[in-house]
Amino acid sequence: MGAIYKKEMRAYFTTPVGYIFLAAMLLISAAAFSFTTLQQASWQTNSYFTAMVFVFIVLVPVLTMKSFSEERRTRTEQMLLTSPVSLTGMVMAKYFAAMTMMLGVILLTALYYIPFYMYAEPTTAILAGDLIALVLVGSAFIAIGLFVSSLTENQMVACVVTIVIILLFLVASLANRYINSYFIRSILNWISVFTRFGDFTNGIFSFSAALYYLSITAVAIFLTVRVYEKRRWG
Repeated sequence: MGAIYKKEMRAYFTTPVGYIFLAAMLLISAAAFSFTTLQQASWQTNSYFTAMVFVFIVLVPVLTMKSFSEERRTRTEQMLLTSPVSLTGMVMAKYFAAMTMMLGVILLTALYYIPFYMYAEPTTAILAGDLIALVLVGSAFIAIGLFVSSLTENQMVACVVTIVIILLFLVASLANRYINSYFIRSILNWISVFTRFGDFTNGIFSFSAALYYLSITAVAIFLTVRVYEKRRWG
């Protein structure tokens, strides 16, 4: 597992993917922070974190699109399937590598909050809660991206399909204004990642929302392992 993790981390920085992800995240997050929180001269960060969740729609698929697709395209997949590492260990190694990239850039963006303490008295617990929520959402999206990547050898297909799935999870509740059925509206609200994230941006740490994001992560990783179990014995 450790060898696969190191290989994945090395791949991020021997190809443009890692640099594109880091540069784009830092650039866009800095712009979002400037045009929301700083421009408003307030320590309120709900607009900033909401913007960052939508940034994940494009940048997370860029991070995950090659994870398994590249292995299939270059025919190195059989090496993974016959390695002494379990399939769960293989999938988790790739997941942890992508999460390392995600956590690294989120920690860097946390430096933006330092000016808050110079001209205001922000609630550290709220900022920490928002960061945790961002990590949880990123974790769920990364797991979805890995699952989609395991289904195809075409990186662009993996990227586009992941974008569509993430977008559907985010905007599911927005369709409620056009739907009269209470039952369907309830389902869409339950599915919506964005609706649940709103609790965190309003200063409420929602354990049910955290469990929901972790459940998406677990289910997507489970499905990815099942894909490779079928491929190994198929």
